[in-house]
Amino acid sequence: MASSGGAMLTREEESNAEVRHEDQENINTFGRLNARLHDCRCELAVLKKNLEQMDDASTELMMGSGDAVMLNLGNAYFEIEEEEASAFCDDEVTKMQVIVDKLDEEEGGILRQQKVLKAALYGRFGKSINLEDN
Repeated sequence: MASSGGAMLTREEESNAEVRHEDQENINTFGRLNARLHDCRCELAVLKKNLEQMDDASTELMMGSGDAVMLNLGNAYFEIEEEEASAFCDDEVTKMQVIVDKLDEEEGGILRQQKVLKAALYGRFGKSINLEDN
C-alpha cells in the first residue's frame, strides 16, 4: 500500500486489521465532513472577498460629496442618496458577517469531529490509512 508520501509501506507499517462496519461508517463520515469543510472554506473565501468589496464601497461613499449615487441590485441600477447607500452597505456587511461567523463556527466543529475520527481510525489502521489532505 502507498502512504501519503507515495512510498511503499513496510510489513511492520501495514495493518492487517479487518475493516468493520463501524470503521467504514467512520471513514464515510470523515469523507463527508472533509467535503463540507472544503465547501465552507470556499464559501468563506467568497464572502470575505465580498466583505472587502463592500468595505471599499463604504470608503468611497464616505469620501463622496453627498450627491446621489447609483446602487446596483441584481441587473438593475437605482439612484439613491449617499446616506441610503451607506446604510445599505452597512446592512449588507452585517448580514455577511453573520454568515461568516456561522461558517467559522461550522468549520471549527468539523475540525473537532475530524480530530476524533482521525484518532480512532489511525489507532485502528495506523499508517495503512491516509486521512490527510494532499
